[in-house]
Amino acid sequence: MKILHLLYESKGDYFGMGGVAVRAYEIYSRLKDRHEITLLCRNYPHAPAANEGYINGLRHIYVGMGGTNFTVALLSYAYEASRFVRRYGEGYDVIVEDFSPAVPTSLCLYNRRPVVLQIQGYTGSMYFRKYNLLKAGVLYLLERALPSLYRHVIAVSETSLRRYRVSKGALKAVIPNGIDDRLLKIPTGNEAYILYLGRIDVHHKGIDVLLEAYRRLCLNYSIPLLIAGDFRDKGKFYDIYNRLPERVRGLIRLTGWVDSHQKYELLQDALMVVMPSRYETQGIVALEAMASARPLVVSDIPELGYVVEQGAGISFSPADAGALCEAMEAMIQGSERRAMGERGRAWVKSFTWDEIALQFEAHLQRTLA
Repeated sequence: MKILHLLYESKGDYFGMGGVAVRAYEIYSRLKDRHEITLLCRNYPHAPAANEGYINGLRHIYVGMGGTNFTVALLSYAYEASRFVRRYGEGYDVIVEDFSPAVPTSLCLYNRRPVVLQIQGYTGSMYFRKYNLLKAGVLYLLERALPSLYRHVIAVSETSLRRYRVSKGALKAVIPNGIDDRLLKIPTGNEAYILYLGRIDVHHKGIDVLLEAYRRLCLNYSIPLLIAGDFRDKGKFYDIYNRLPERVRGLIRLTGWVDSHQKYELLQDALMVVMPSRYETQGIVALEAMASARPLVVSDIPELGYVVEQGAGISFSPADAGALCEAMEAMIQGSERRAMGERGRAWVKSFTWDEIALQFEAHLQRTLA
């Protein structure tokens, strides 16, 4: 197959790379020897030139204005990506589009080749807590309306699929996120710190909640907090961080972005992994923590409900710093951490990226058929 994938975030992106791109790279690294794959990515400052656009054997094409204004970058990408598909789309067998209402491509109207919409997270009314009324209203309406106009849909979980209005006649598939099977062999380490792993997006990922909960935790404990990930909201983060007491700041370590090897090392010695997100996808970090036999403390949101259902962690009321502090204290004091980790590992062991890639490939072949 010749596959064109609209990927609005990519390796090296000025604005960072989240689970959407991780999923794409993991899947296509396993399919690139059997299929011709092109990633149509958002342009960004100092993105590779057209003749240098191969990364790990995958062709990258960058479109859009490439500035440092996030909204402009997304909208210009949506416009240029739509133009690219309308001009060159017939040269591909199938087109995959990662859905974001902030990237309104209108490719639901394109019918010369099958377009598969891949949906992951759902934001809903949370837009109104993050943006002004006009911007939030537009994003909310687009998120509600656009998926119903596509004839082919992939969701990362049944929860994600239920969140959206999808046409009853659409060809649908639930293909979850995955894990590197090497994580299943990681031994328990020193339980030396609390670990946050992921993009540092203050509102989305609940970093403000985490820092306030950790400040409270430090009244009774001196367990370090490691925050590993690249910044989306550097200014907002440091506004909160710099107001913390000096003792608390001294216990926080910011590692920046970490590669796979570094991530595995961080997971090995984590006492717990914390995911305080206000909204989420299926959560690759949660799956990786479970594969590493690490217990989790997660927001009580539907997308992360499987963590508690599988006995792999505990939850707390979203955006409640006091509840998060209590949950972390309970994990520190409890005797179930190892059992939680083992239950999570047993459940997630079938979610390897090798298996996910095969499911993804098979669904694209069904779409063409």
